[in-house]
Amino acid sequence: MRRGGPSVLGIVLAGGEGKRLMPLTADRAKPAVTFGGTYRLVDFVLSNLVNADILRICVLTQYKSHSLDRHITTTWRMSSLLGNYVTPVPAQQRLGPRWYLGSADAILQSLNLIHDERPEYVAVFGADHVYRMDPRQMLAQHIEGGAGVTVAGIRVPRVESSSFGVISPGSDGQTVDRFLEKPADPPGLPHDPECVYASMGNYIFTTKALVEALQRDAEDENSVHDMGGSILPQLTDRGEAQLYDFSANHVPGETNRDRGYWRDVGTLDAYYDAHMDLIAERPAFNLFNRSWPIYTHSGQLSPARFNAGGMASESIISAGCLIRGQVTRSVLSPGVVVDPGAVVQGAVLHDNVRIGRGAVVRGAVLDKNVEVPPGATIGVNPERDAELYTVSKGGVIALGKGQQVP
Repeated sequence: MRRGGPSVLGIVLAGGEGKRLMPLTADRAKPAVTFGGTYRLVDFVLSNLVNADILRICVLTQYKSHSLDRHITTTWRMSSLLGNYVTPVPAQQRLGPRWYLGSADAILQSLNLIHDERPEYVAVFGADHVYRMDPRQMLAQHIEGGAGVTVAGIRVPRVESSSFGVISPGSDGQTVDRFLEKPADPPGLPHDPECVYASMGNYIFTTKALVEALQRDAEDENSVHDMGGSILPQLTDRGEAQLYDFSANHVPGETNRDRGYWRDVGTLDAYYDAHMDLIAERPAFNLFNRSWPIYTHSGQLSPARFNAGGMASESIISAGCLIRGQVTRSVLSPGVVVDPGAVVQGAVLHDNVRIGRGAVVRGAVLDKNVEVPPGATIGVNPERDAELYTVSKGGVIALGKGQQVP
């Protein structure tokens, strides 16, 4: 934070394997997956923290972290003159010859970062969600409430509760009575029985409470050493946890339509649907909010070019693209080429994908460097697609990095 305000260290948990996003995570950590054409998923949390003047941030990595480390070190360069930084921190086995046992163990093994900075508060945020948020507003409630931890919650339908940590607030609407990790049948909210508060994976801790909770957890042989599965229930039982309702958070430049938007893009269907949220005339999530920008670096490329009758509608077309076919309701990353006669509909194409002359791609996610030969089809013959490619429950077809197309 700026001088004169509370001192806050940001810790971003970015070690997730992201198995449900395969094949996009076959060669990279989930937070490094491309999103929205030019961004990586980690850019959203980092932008939120930086926009809120939390300017000392450690990104804890572990699984296939090379592309994530490279993106952070080449893109997220802060002012060293002012002592600000965003730095990747790999698993270092500081407590013995073992990797991280869970997200809580990741912070336990990285306590040297907290001891070095000596912050008053620690913001522990997840690295793979799409949203805008001003963490300062959450911090203000945390300080006022005097809790050991404040957890950000968002209302979701109760039927979806098995995918999230669920927060049951007390009668005051703020104290956390119970924290349930991915429950099958949790109680609904008193005023809205068909909804629950889902944890967003964002926590603000008073430093002393965090360190003591991690040390208690380390001594528990039965613990899974996870923030949601271990630390939050522990602090809840001690009466030290409170809820921050995400719907109360407002950022500059938000629209009525995208206010309160948050998506966990942990599955192919959720990842695809979040892309479709970007491209409407009034998008559910507006990337063009210059008052609360999402930062990234997409390289030095020429502007997108349209030739030979090429056209695009209701789409995002990144720099370096060459469009000579038809593109509708799609998101194209830098360097994508669509040859004459090719048709791309409802697709997400990552860097340097090439769609050959007369080819058809529908309802698909193609990772970087995939080449679709002239006349080939994806998303036209469901039975053939199921034999050749990964197909999600919702029917989204996914091809991994450089995957061959017959």
